[in-house]
Amino acid sequence: MVKDIMKKLEEKMNKTINVLKSDLSTMKAGRANPTMLDRIQVEYYGSMCPLTQVANVSSPEPRLLIVTPWEKSMLKEIEKAILKSDLGINPNNDGNIIRLLVPELTEETRKNLVKNVKKTGENAKVAIRSIRKEANDKIKTLKKDGELSEDDVKKSEEDVQKVTDNFVKEIDKIIVAKEKEIMSV
Repeated sequence: MVKDIMKKLEEKMNKTINVLKSDLSTMKAGRANPTMLDRIQVEYYGSMCPLTQVANVSSPEPRLLIVTPWEKSMLKEIEKAILKSDLGINPNNDGNIIRLLVPELTEETRKNLVKNVKKTGENAKVAIRSIRKEANDKIKTLKKDGELSEDDVKKSEEDVQKVTDNFVKEIDKIIVAKEKEIMSV
């Protein structure tokens, strides 16, 4: 039973790390990257879908993104979705494609970006701690049901804490690396 709990704990924590990496990849660091647009949702015939499902996104130059919709009728919807996003980039629509010029990062923009990175990292740590609490609750339930002894509970909770600590350290490393990337561009 404890092995199952530990396995689920690590799976959930790995998913949290993957979500963190995905979220951070969409934060621009002064150069154009098609993944910056991954979180943008576009209304497509009444339902919301990711921008990448209605258009091709390319980066022909270091500071330029080009969005080419599969259907020209989608240009306005894509433009609207980009304007509503938190990217802070104004789309330039020429009737066929949308150009997005990624601005140079100013010192202030960098500092704000670093704040967002830290906030995202903190949210990931909160998620990790929540997963830890869930695992510890399951272990306590096993003790209550008489399936684990007091010593087994103590050992299991220590194991859960070790795993949690390792994931928190990994989050810290990811955040520090992203901060360096932002500040050095």
